[in-house]
Amino acid sequence: MKKILMVLTSVSEIGDTGEKTGYNVAEAAHPWKVFKDSGHFVDFASIQGGQPPRDDVDSEDPIQVAFTQDEATRAGLYNTARVDVVDPEQYDAVYLVGGHGAMWDFPDSEGLQKLVASVYNAGGVVGAVCHGPAGLVNVELANGIHLVNGRTVAAFTNDEEVAAGKDKVIPFFLADRLEEQGATHVSADVFEEKVVVDERLVTGQNPASAAGVAKEMEKLLAEVIHHEKAEEQHEAEALRAQKDAEKAAKKADNDAQH
Repeated sequence: MKKILMVLTSVSEIGDTGEKTGYNVAEAAHPWKVFKDSGHFVDFASIQGGQPPRDDVDSEDPIQVAFTQDEATRAGLYNTARVDVVDPEQYDAVYLVGGHGAMWDFPDSEGLQKLVASVYNAGGVVGAVCHGPAGLVNVELANGIHLVNGRTVAAFTNDEEVAAGKDKVIPFFLADRLEEQGATHVSADVFEEKVVVDERLVTGQNPASAAGVAKEMEKLLAEVIHHEKAEEQHEAEALRAQKDAEKAAKKADNDAQH
């Protein structure tokens, strides 16, 4: 079992339009199911802490319904931790949930930047979907290089912003900003699934990509677990060999004395 932290936006309005927003429920619910079904522990945090705002729930999506009704999840979302007080050493992976609100509070959150950098620097997995990659903007690793520099990534596209009618409202085009920081942005058609894995960074284009991002993160975590088990077995075998050698030496010493 690994510990995964889901990070959510605290912004409840799209710019100054008065249109309500928050985290995208599908982008939280579908990965949550993937992680839980794999036996991992899921925690929640948000930029400001407390109860984060959310977009509408699709009542015809049983996974979204299960997510919103799960008692442990409801408790975790009722009072999320603020990202700048989260201990990154407690987590093996961090997943940045999208929703238009993330475009306003993810990029300039120093707490989020430190959290993402710390998890990645420690060998952890970082995932983000749709507008979630806004939280990768401005993240610098221990070597001083932007996390996305030289990486291939997916995120909500310019065409999708136009299709959603938000191109005149958003503070910047996410795909363009990622490329400005040295990333190569790749995409599928508008609202089609696209998931990209680049080492321990997993990104997805839109809500349709959320479960796919979680599945690829799960594969990376499974590799870590397999490696850890192999190391444990190696250590156990080494300890057993040492004990056997000690017993053999003691027996030889006893035989010599008699």
